[in-house]
Amino acid sequence: MIEFVSQAWPWYVSGPLIAMIMFLLLWAGGNFGVSSNLRTLCAIGGAGRKSKFFDFKWKDQIWNLVFVIGAIIGGFIATHSLSSGVPLQISQNTISDLSDLNIGFQGGLVPEEFFTWSSLASIRGFLVLIVGGFLVGFGARWAGGCTSGHAISGLSNLQLPSLIAVIGFFIGGLIMTFLFFPIIFN
Repeated sequence: MIEFVSQAWPWYVSGPLIAMIMFLLLWAGGNFGVSSNLRTLCAIGGAGRKSKFFDFKWKDQIWNLVFVIGAIIGGFIATHSLSSGVPLQISQNTISDLSDLNIGFQGGLVPEEFFTWSSLASIRGFLVLIVGGFLVGFGARWAGGCTSGHAISGLSNLQLPSLIAVIGFFIGGLIMTFLFFPIIFN
């Protein structure tokens, strides 16, 4: 039987695969992005009758919905069928930094302090989810796309607005990590 490990693929495997997918997508005239699927779902639900923003040919975006469904199914299969159960390997400095923020590391991909039903039921967890979700949604709409759309599709098209958006995403991530995250979780 083939044994799989729960570590990330090396860059020299995943990078060329992403480049190949982007080449095929650009060749076919498509744009990659995940946040646009919410607009597509709203259009399928008939929101185009209420707002011009949702009035478009949503059938042209079915492939993007299939991609997201495939990513969800692929993640489930990878987690439940292709993982060896070996704990994730991260640096001791990262474990120490997480501990300073009262976040334990149990070897999984996500901290259990945030991704459980009990943390969602807490006021802080619920507010972080609602406020964070609003900010991510607002930011993706304001920037004209999400991080995957701009960083993968926009940069491969050499679009200056995507470069500016990606720089903004990184700056926002750094501000959240080093300024707001310690305030919220300490």
